[in-house]
Amino acid sequence: MRAAGPEWAAVIRAHPELAALPAGLRRHAVDVRVGAGELVFRHGAKPGRMLWVLEGEVRLLRRSRNGAEIVLQRAHDGFLAEASVESSRYHCDAVAAADSRLLAFPVEAFRQALRRDEAFRTFWMARLAREVRLLRSQCERLALRGAADRIEHHIESEGSGGRLELSRTRKAWAAELGLTHEALYRALAALERSGRISRVERDGVLVLTLKKLPWS
Repeated sequence: MRAAGPEWAAVIRAHPELAALPAGLRRHAVDVRVGAGELVFRHGAKPGRMLWVLEGEVRLLRRSRNGAEIVLQRAHDGFLAEASVESSRYHCDAVAAADSRLLAFPVEAFRQALRRDEAFRTFWMARLAREVRLLRSQCERLALRGAADRIEHHIESEGSGGRLELSRTRKAWAAELGLTHEALYRALAALERSGRISRVERDGVLVLTLKKLPWS
């Protein structure tokens, strides 16, 4: 893990939302590089910083009782583990899924900025509302028993017009759906055979489209 000061003009060009950060908070920021597979923080550790993923991808992970990996969050352009700003301990692990670049802010400086800056507080509340919507959708999906139902729900909720483009690996997507990758492959094949979806691979991107059945 390597750290340096960020070039703010370039950062805001690439991530316009970060213009909402108060100047005082920006002065505390550190540009951090992590390698694929590297642990960003560990379950049970005390939060010391808030993180924004500039490049790459970081995942929040927990393990089910049978040892399966469950993805709680995939952050590739935004804050990671927002709830940690008010938590005494992390409730999961964070692992870089690819070589990644992060902005790190001391958690106490972040809290002070939220208390003192109304515009930043409004920005933060809007971000949290968005994450709540995403979490609600994920909870609905994981409550579905069948692998096919979870796949269709994901296409409907995360795609546009019944069409979803996936650039991540099948294994990563299976973990997000709470499935083994074998179960995901079987379900995708069954959905395609039954005519419920079509799938096309283009330049490493999997394109899934829900098909309207004659009786639906």
